[in-house]
Amino acid sequence: MFGGMEEMQKQMQEKLVAIEVVAEAGDGLVKVKANAAREILDVSISADLTDKEEIEDLVLVAINKVLAAAAEKEQTEMQGMIGNMLPGGMGGLGDLLGGI
Repeated sequence: MFGGMEEMQKQMQEKLVAIEVVAEAGDGLVKVKANAAREILDVSISADLTDKEEIEDLVLVAINKVLAAAAEKEQTEMQGMIGNMLPGGMGGLGDLLGGI
């Protein structure tokens, strides 16, 4: 039984790593790419930015946005997986559990 759970967890992790999200701040001056496993994949900072404090602020905003987007994607995938695990007709229970 637990071997099956470990396999499902591995499959979910592989799915989350494959889902990418991008967020930006400062009208695109800073862009951050992450995956749904909440790993930062790339940070892009425009050469137009020269003020250190502005760069720091925009990087923080973009990171927080991309992590929120990644968490949302992760939750959606988890709800889908829970729904697929439940017997027929009980798929809506996954939505209820996701809201807890």
